[in-house]
Amino acid sequence: MFSAVDEQHMRRALALAALAMNHATPNPRVGCVIVRDGIVLAEGFTQPPGEPHAEAHAIRSARSRGVSLDGATAYVTLEPCNHFGRTPPCTEGLVAAGVARVVAAMEDPNPKVSGRGFSRLREAGIDVRVGLCAHDAIELNIGFIKRMTTGLPWVRCKVAASVDGRSALSNGESQWITGPEARRDGHYWRARACAILTGCGTVKSDDPQMTVRDVLPPLPALTLRQPLRVVFDHLGDIPPTARVLRGGAVVYCADRRPQKLLGDVEVVSLPDKVNSAKIDMAAALQDLAGRGVNELHVEAGARLMGPMIAAGLVDELLIYLAPKILGRDAREMFSLAEPLKLADAVQFDVHDVTRVGTDVRMILRAT
Repeated sequence: MFSAVDEQHMRRALALAALAMNHATPNPRVGCVIVRDGIVLAEGFTQPPGEPHAEAHAIRSARSRGVSLDGATAYVTLEPCNHFGRTPPCTEGLVAAGVARVVAAMEDPNPKVSGRGFSRLREAGIDVRVGLCAHDAIELNIGFIKRMTTGLPWVRCKVAASVDGRSALSNGESQWITGPEARRDGHYWRARACAILTGCGTVKSDDPQMTVRDVLPPLPALTLRQPLRVVFDHLGDIPPTARVLRGGAVVYCADRRPQKLLGDVEVVSLPDKVNSAKIDMAAALQDLAGRGVNELHVEAGARLMGPMIAAGLVDELLIYLAPKILGRDAREMFSLAEPLKLADAVQFDVHDVTRVGTDVRMILRAT
């Protein structure tokens, strides 16, 4: 069904999609390569919201150079959209350009699209093939897919720890357990997220900025987007001068609302239905998904990440392990009750293990 040449061009489309890793949100990251007779005529990738999608970006590039796309094959990493949003339907652009064949990695999980784009292309007489490099396309848009199918963002918890599973000394000192390479890598994961979440306890003890640093945009012409900053503050006592609030943030609280916060900070009260002194974490995640958050990056203490894991709200753990031993009195990674038996332990699958500088990065996914 697919040739080696097809895979070569789809791999290029996936590489282009990765260029939109930071700025596409809330849209999916998509790449497009248009080819005729073995010659690449145009390329494109998702531009920031309100600007062209990957297909339109490629078509515009060809038109600006006077290049005809008649009879060409378009390789796209996601089904072309067939509805009006901030931009016109990509299907109509492909039809108007005279493309004869479309090879797509996967169907769009967005209910507004979900097969309708392929149907429109086929109605126009275009040969449509689907499924090439689907796994890689899914990985690029794992958060978008989850939001479209469940109404929740993909939740990734990041933690740095010693090999005996300790995230800080008993006095709270944690800078730095891991080396500079691991810290820099952690900022890459921040950059790809749509929002960064922390807890008020972390804010009061460390006063973090929760911004992306030490990361350059993939192309000089692109601007590095700072993710939305989010704080869970169930006690309603976040300091109004906290650095995480500078420039705007969303603060979720329970029945006690924080006071005297700056005007560019939005406060959302979501008390838990069982215990109104706690935040309804699932409702907060639903609210973030409604704001277009595909990937939520969590950097918080054990007392926030533990309950999130216990509630089944965490999809992925991003763990950096340093070759250090901090001892039994040092702080734990996750505050979780001990299971009655091993069979009841929270289980994750090992997705990836990579050495980063002097440390090891583990990516674990919920089963």
